[in-house]
Amino acid sequence: MKFPDKIAIEPFTKPVEGRVTPPGSKSITNRALVLAALSSRGRPCILTNALESEDTEVMVDSLKKLSFQVNADWPSQRITVYNPEPHRLIPAARAELFIANSGTSMRFLTALASLGEGAYRLNGVPRMRERPIADLLDALAQLGVDAKSENGDGCPPVVVTTKGWQTKHVKIRGGVSSQFASGLLLAAPFAKQDTVIEIEGNLVSEPYVAMTVEMLRQWGLEIEPQREGHYHIPGNQREYLAVYDIEPDASAASYWLALAAIHGGEVTIPQLGESSLQGDIHFANVLARMGARVRIDDASMTVQGGKLRGVDVDMNAISDTVMTLGAVACFAAGPTTIRNVAHIRHKETDRLTALANELRRVGAEVAEFVDGLTITPRPLHGAEIETYNDHRMAMSLALVGTKTPGIVIKNPGCVAKTYPRFFEDLNKLR
Repeated sequence: MKFPDKIAIEPFTKPVEGRVTPPGSKSITNRALVLAALSSRGRPCILTNALESEDTEVMVDSLKKLSFQVNADWPSQRITVYNPEPHRLIPAARAELFIANSGTSMRFLTALASLGEGAYRLNGVPRMRERPIADLLDALAQLGVDAKSENGDGCPPVVVTTKGWQTKHVKIRGGVSSQFASGLLLAAPFAKQDTVIEIEGNLVSEPYVAMTVEMLRQWGLEIEPQREGHYHIPGNQREYLAVYDIEPDASAASYWLALAAIHGGEVTIPQLGESSLQGDIHFANVLARMGARVRIDDASMTVQGGKLRGVDVDMNAISDTVMTLGAVACFAAGPTTIRNVAHIRHKETDRLTALANELRRVGAEVAEFVDGLTITPRPLHGAEIETYNDHRMAMSLALVGTKTPGIVIKNPGCVAKTYPRFFEDLNKLR
């Protein structure tokens, strides 16, 4: 899909009304690709409603380079994964993987590769080479794997030289990224021996680890939480799913729920409700605190806009929606304070500083502190928005443009990372 260098956002002229089904969840798609690869062993696994995006294409390409057979039929949203060598967890003994700027792919594939027998190198774009991975490398060293930061700075490129996991007990720090723990949990059922994983310290974005645990169970894999942050996972498990259906992306849904809140309309997200695996469905509860009317059942969620007021909220558990809330905060009465999200400084960009910069650019008053922001609404005006090659910057700040004339999104193509058809779906709601 081709994108222009800039997209001007035309303000909406009426309340938003409609139903939007976001694409499949990126987080679930990439977890499912790892589980399908490790469990297939001569039996094909089909993923349905799979997300087509830069992050998932990177994962598919990397699995192919590891000699898994992967057929991504993107028009039908189906991916078939097959390990042609059932006696080898990782078919290839050597591989060079390019991860672009996909954090989930880098962390999950490093853990996956550590189960193999050989040498694997994982690299990415310049921003990826600034993103921390030392905690995961330290954990793999405890498991007897030679996993190193090539430049010695705790960031990619990563080189993994391995004969599989050699020990049973591993401690992993949880304060930088939940993806480190999730990567270990996804790999552990397929290790040669049982594994005990202990998460040390406060765990950021805890719902993503809960998602990982639930997906293991959906796959039929055994995992035994012993107490909070401690897991026993039996090794050499052989459970397998022939078909796995992926639910819509809750982080992507946040833009449409926010749009309804901002404009006083009503938007429904079908196929995403109380039973969702994704913690980001709770963004709707933040909107309810701000004054929107929210309905959630097993099959859908609906937000109807109302008179919005600022809130003070800890968003550690739903940090991928921080930037969406930043856009909504511009149209609330009174300040909104977002707390306990220092870890998002290590995402595609430093998201706290980037969001503060761009909201100030359009006229909002923003105070930035170590782990959050306070956004005080002020009269807004048009501006060209820097996106920092961050998909969530582009999509969140586009919401501001639906109410404020003159907003132009630079490098709109960055939305291809998780939601290539975002601007098409936005225009369908006019």
